[in-house]
Amino acid sequence: MKEIEQLKQWIKDSDNIVFFGGAGVSTESQIPDFRSVDGLYNQEYDYPPETILSHTFFMRNPQEFYRFYRNKMIFQEAEPNKAHVALAKLEQQGKLKAVITQNIDGLHQKAGSKEVLELHGSVLRNYCMECRRFFTLEELLAREEVPRCECGGIIKPDVVLYEEGLDSYLLERAVSYIQNADMLIIGGTSLAVYPAAGLIDYYRGQKLVLINKDQTSRDGQANLVLHEPIGQVFSQVVE
Repeated sequence: MKEIEQLKQWIKDSDNIVFFGGAGVSTESQIPDFRSVDGLYNQEYDYPPETILSHTFFMRNPQEFYRFYRNKMIFQEAEPNKAHVALAKLEQQGKLKAVITQNIDGLHQKAGSKEVLELHGSVLRNYCMECRRFFTLEELLAREEVPRCECGGIIKPDVVLYEEGLDSYLLERAVSYIQNADMLIIGGTSLAVYPAAGLIDYYRGQKLVLINKDQTSRDGQANLVLHEPIGQVFSQVVE
């Protein structure tokens, strides 16, 4: 397949690659994209996921938020897939400078990636909204339905909910990596969620690669497009 050969060559020729990924990177680790709402979901919850995962809903109804969060957002058994592993290898080879991810599952780090910018936070980190004490995921799950700190404050996952802004320092770092990249690989994202999706506009090079099962609104901008599962693609191009 000529696209795979082209991608392989570009990776070989590059030493400043940045990867930007979304939910499609983790679906091959059996972590579903919550946007693809299943039948079970409709029977189980009275609100759409975007409503439950909003700051307002969390503050007003933490019990229902945590019922959804525990059932649908935490996958402790998930393991890194071929894409995560390949990206960690590229970093070890000195080619990949950063992974910028919209995912909150920590699988990039589990695969061995060091420089990971988690735009939407991580389920592995949690903190008390009153005293700011830190809690691990295990500590959170061991507590009651609505987890509380010893001080009485509600514990909140360190994830960016709807209505909350992204961390400006993280965004600045992501922009800087992308501006300086000689190759930008975007994978497993429909590029529909802003402001993260706007990061593509900061890339100045000629090696913009889009890897996504479905078409995206930015396919026309890319120098190379592959409509394939991302793990499948990476297993063919990274040794």
